[in-house]
Amino acid sequence: MKKLLLLSGLFIYAISIFSQESFMVKTETRYWDASNAYNGYTLFGTRGMSYLVDMEGHVVHTWNIGTNPRFTEGGGLLDAVGGNPSNQNSWKEVDWSGNTLWQYTETRTAYHGHHDFAKIYNPKLGDSTFIYIANKDLTSAQCLAAGCDASQTYTTPQMDAIVEVDMQGNVIWEWCFFDHVVQDMYPSITATYGVIANTPGKIDLNLRGNPVKSDWNHCNSLDYNQTLDMIVINSVHGEFYVIDHGNTFLTANPTGSIALAATSAGDFKYRFGDPAKYDKGDPPSVNDNWEKATAGHKQLGGSHDIQWIKSGLPGAGNFLVFNNAQNLFELSAQSYAIEINPYLNSAGTNTGSFVDPPTAGYNIVNSPNSNLMKERKNVSKQIVWKFSSKNNTSFFSTIGSSVQRLTNGNTLICSMNDGHFFEVEPTDTSIVWEYINPMTRDGVKRVKVDNYPTYNGVFRAYRYTSDHPALVGHDLTPGNTMTGFTPDYFIPSDLTVIKGNDEIIKPEDLLNQNYPNPFTYSTTIEYDVNDSKNVNIEIFDFSGNHVKSLVNTNSNIGKNSVNWDGTDDGGKKVASGMYFYVLKSDDQKETKKMILIK
Repeated sequence: MKKLLLLSGLFIYAISIFSQESFMVKTETRYWDASNAYNGYTLFGTRGMSYLVDMEGHVVHTWNIGTNPRFTEGGGLLDAVGGNPSNQNSWKEVDWSGNTLWQYTETRTAYHGHHDFAKIYNPKLGDSTFIYIANKDLTSAQCLAAGCDASQTYTTPQMDAIVEVDMQGNVIWEWCFFDHVVQDMYPSITATYGVIANTPGKIDLNLRGNPVKSDWNHCNSLDYNQTLDMIVINSVHGEFYVIDHGNTFLTANPTGSIALAATSAGDFKYRFGDPAKYDKGDPPSVNDNWEKATAGHKQLGGSHDIQWIKSGLPGAGNFLVFNNAQNLFELSAQSYAIEINPYLNSAGTNTGSFVDPPTAGYNIVNSPNSNLMKERKNVSKQIVWKFSSKNNTSFFSTIGSSVQRLTNGNTLICSMNDGHFFEVEPTDTSIVWEYINPMTRDGVKRVKVDNYPTYNGVFRAYRYTSDHPALVGHDLTPGNTMTGFTPDYFIPSDLTVIKGNDEIIKPEDLLNQNYPNPFTYSTTIEYDVNDSKNVNIEIFDFSGNHVKSLVNTNSNIGKNSVNWDGTDDGGKKVASGMYFYVLKSDDQKETKKMILIK
């Protein structure tokens, strides 16, 4: 079978997809390598609306809710009500048509929901439950009695809690940081006094420069591992913590469960990110040359979207987190996606049990390029994969953002600041798909101009395939793009400049964009010929397979046209999708893409 040769010539130069340093950026799908991407549908929320778009950016479906949406295994769309990830006390699950399937509102005045939540299956209960993060109000007296620094003033102090409710809205389990604290300032307060380095399962009440205050932990993400029956929760201050849910949950005994979770049984089973917080590593510091600084042993800064990589996916059981890299004191900041194996020891052996990261140790890593302007740094030996852009000005998000491991091993990344989604391969971290959210504070924009962060921000993005329970049985026919314009993006063959004899070969004949596009029944292809010559126009599918020969003859000088009715050489109707049409004449070749929708 004939194949379309996408890359040819004497010299081939790749061009960069990333261009976030530009002042003007075209929105929606910017690049798609269909042969290497995990092709499906991307879900994201923006400006109070949730959008499901295909790989080309066509809108497949929308919902009138859009804060931090995700699909449930039951087939619904779960989201917070209100549009602000930082402040949410009501959540609901809706069906394809937007009808409410389930809803819960936190009415207790001492609890303030925020950022993240999840619908899980509680194996001990044998039913689905709902967990969420909430700031829990404390009093100054409680803080002082626990051993907080008496020289500080504690106004509206709070610590984060994880609350679990059943499908009837009853609180059945709760875990709170305040029940797992330690201090070494007041020996007389024996209940919380100890050697900080010897108590990694508790958090220091008197962290240097960060006394207990409102939203003290600022946790922004959590995840549940049903196999382990554990929960992981991430703090923006650069640490995440693993908590034992199964061994602190008592069936049909909410009071007992909450009491048990407040004991040492609820202490951290593992923590990662900033060992200086429990006196097992160096904190960030300014060097003797105060123009330079070091991150010490701190690995995370401003991080978001902690998760276990799900069973059946490459890296299953490891942690995946978006490391915004705020507060890591790099001369030139940039963000990272990081995968962590918490079971690795200093020899790189998987022990099958949690290993404290300082015990596993660190590699001292030099910057791969001097133009990145970075100092040497300590990198945990438990970090087994990392993505960062080669150009450090191209990928940096100060807040929000998400990561998702995909079935083919790729990773989908959402950078919140610029509403920037992209999918990377695991080995050479090549970009195989890229999209910019066109919805801004000022409406839909085809081109995003320079503006302040989160002008078109998206908190998270998720990729799903058509066999997901939320999509099965529903009409996934693509509609218009959000801007209403025909998708116009790069494909792999566009990322080359072919040079021969030091001169770029430029087509002398002009191949115009087909119309209509997308089309259902028939489309017209026009082309201009500069002199009488043999012209060949062929259709190929996205995999490069030959579909049909449309023209193979001497064409008239000037404008010519040919119609394609969506059939192959045998007259059989072809499937919906993207196709290429290629014009060849003498040593010239031009290629354009078109969409067939049935």
